[in-house]
Parts: sequence; structure tokens; C-alpha cells
Amino acid sequence: MRIKYHYAWIIVFVTFFTFLAVQGARLSFGAFVEPWEKDFSMNRGTISLISTLSFIIYGISQPIIGRLVDKLGPRMILSVSTFVVGISFILTSFVNHPWQLFILYGIVISVGVGGASNVAATVVVTNWFNEKRGLAFGIMEAGFGAGQMLLVPGSLILIQWFNWKLTVVILGLILMVIVFPVILLFLRNHPGEMGLSPMGGFMKAEAESEQHTAHFSVWTVFCKKQFWFLILPFAICGFTTTGLMDTHLIPFSHDHGFSTSVTSAAVSVLAGFNILGIIISGIAADRWSSKKMLILLYVIRALSICILLYSHHPVILLIFATLFGLVDFATVAPTQMLATQYFKQYSVGFILGWLFLSHQIGSALGAYVPGFLYSEMGNYDLSFYFSIIILLGAAIFTFLLPETVKIKKEQKPKTDSASNETVSKRVNTP
Repeated sequence: MRIKYHYAWIIVFVTFFTFLAVQGARLSFGAFVEPWEKDFSMNRGTISLISTLSFIIYGISQPIIGRLVDKLGPRMILSVSTFVVGISFILTSFVNHPWQLFILYGIVISVGVGGASNVAATVVVTNWFNEKRGLAFGIMEAGFGAGQMLLVPGSLILIQWFNWKLTVVILGLILMVIVFPVILLFLRNHPGEMGLSPMGGFMKAEAESEQHTAHFSVWTVFCKKQFWFLILPFAICGFTTTGLMDTHLIPFSHDHGFSTSVTSAAVSVLAGFNILGIIISGIAADRWSSKKMLILLYVIRALSICILLYSHHPVILLIFATLFGLVDFATVAPTQMLATQYFKQYSVGFILGWLFLSHQIGSALGAYVPGFLYSEMGNYDLSFYFSIIILLGAAIFTFLLPETVKIKKEQKPKTDSASNETVSKRVNTP
């Protein structure tokens, strides 16, 4: 029996697997907060500063990574970056002083994680998909949730059973021995490298788009309101997810008296529903207004943080984890869709680089400010109230974006007319 499939789905799987390992390892930072406090005699604010530096370096790297992806291709960037993160995690086990953590984790690992990120992966998925792109983005982003579900609780358990040094060695070996070879063997930058056409076939507008990409004006992009009304909400998104929650949710749960098992269960539930939310948002992005989706997601996220403020019972904590998980990374697919629609005539790598720079700036602030306020006030209440307010602001900014319905209607017949070509280029496997 011969099963037909398009190699584009292999590309999506590889990016999913890469995100699961690399970003999952990065998202496990919260599991190391308390062990590092004890081993290095650092307070919560100083530990948060390491995370802040990490987000800043990650963010600064994004526009640079975008340019490198355009020149070297996403396969080269993703593979080398994964290897750098893996070996850096192993070297972290030899750290004896706080300043070494700042250099190794805050800078070196962050550069590697910045390379194995959405910028390179989004470019390769865009190259391979001219239809079902929203679904592909959703599956790709689900790697974040899968990594969060597996590696964050896994790190907590390994730290509890052994110690944090053995845990980082295990994470590093996974990246170097398993993930790095998979990227090299299976990832390809463009379907043309395998004599294939993209999913949905080639679109007539692609040649014109490539000509515009070669000589576009940066200031033209900066002068567009679409750019800023995507950038600002995405910065707020970073503040409230990878900044606030991924850094401080575990310590917050412990402060409220929850055991490691309850905290791990909450993180797993959050990650599981994160995967579900990402997939749903990816599918919906192909069918519904990405703008309206983002407004709804930001409002629901604000509501979930309201619930977290009163989570003094495990059931309430799990309710928060469920609701927040559904909207955690679900914002990425519709944001990427809007970016590729508003700026399709420009360099995709460049635009996404700036977009994720804003996300990391927000993440840096979301990691440091709550840690600083905790050191000063002894709780996270003010940080959570502030997050609720700015999330409502993100919803307002998104409301001011123009709709993209007309763009979709123009592309639909082009996609349909090319669909037969894609089918004829599918790969047969026994």
C-alpha cells in the first residue's frame, strides 16, 4: 500500500521537534530559580536579571537572525543554533559563580535560542506552504507547548531526584545527540531543493514579491501603522507569557503553598492546553479573521490572570492553567499570518526579526520587573494587576489594525489554480 504525502509535512515536524527541545529547555528556566538561589546565594531579583538579560540578547539577535536566514538559509541557522544551545547547557553544569551564569546562560545560550526560533522556522514553513499555512504555523508553534509540557515538569522532577547540574547535562545531550542530527538530515530550505513545489503550488505573485524583497526601504516599514500595531501588542504578549509566567509561575505557586507535584501538574495542564490552543488558532487563522482572534485571545488572557490572583486552592490553579494554556502561544499564528499578509512584498525574515525582537523586549521586562517588585514587596500582586491592564491595551491596539479579507480573496483563486501542480509533485513512500 502506497501512502501519498507532501514533504512539507516533514518540514513542519522537524520545526515542531526543534522547538520542543530547544524552546522547551529554555522555558524550563523557572525550574532552576530556587536551586540557583540556594547554590549561589542570590535573591529572586538577581535571578530574574539573568532571565532579563537572556530575553534582551534573544531579542537583539532576532533582526540579525532574520538577515542571516535570508543569506544562509533556515537549515544552517537552525542546526548550528541547536548545537550551540546543547553544548552551552552542558557547560552550565561547570558554573561555580553567578557571573558565569550571566555569561553562559544570559548571553551564549540566548544567542543560540534566538537562532532556533520563530524567525528561521517561519521562513522555512512559508517557503513550503502556500495553502494550509495557518495550520502549519499552528503545528510548528505547538512545539513550544510540547516542550513546556515535557521538559519543564521533567526538569523539576530531575532536579528533585538528582540536582540541577545533572539536569542541564541531560538537556544538553538531548539537543546535541538527537535534535541536531534530525535537523541536518531532514530539513530543507525550499521545495526546489528536492524538485518539489510548495504545498498549494507556486503563486504568480511570488516572483514579484522576491523583486520587492531585494530592495525594500526599512523606513517604509517603520512608517506603517500595521507595523507598530503588531509590534506593541506582541511585546505585551511576551511580557505576560515567556516573561511573567514562564519565569515566575513556578515560584509563585510555591509561595502559595503548592507542592512540587501540584505545580508540575499545573504546568503540564497549561502546556497541554497550550498545544490545543496553538493548533486551534492555526486552523482558525486559515478560516477566520486573525485580527478578531487576537482581540479575543488577549481579553481571555487578562481574565485568566484575574483567576490566578485568587488561586489559593489547587483546583483554581488548574482552572487558571487550562484557560491560560488555551491562549498562551495561540497569539503567534494569527500574528504571523497578519505579518505575512501586511508585509508580503518585503523580507519575511527581516519583518519577523523585528516582530520577535519586540516580543523578547516584553519578555525581558516581564521577567525582571515582577522579580524586582517581588524583592521589594514580597508578592506578585502589582505585577499581575499591571499585566491585566496592558493586555486590555493590546486588545485595543489590535482593534485598530485593518482587516485583511480583501487580500485573502485575491489569493484564493491563485492557490486553487496551482493545487493540481502540488498534488502531482507529492512524494510516494512504501
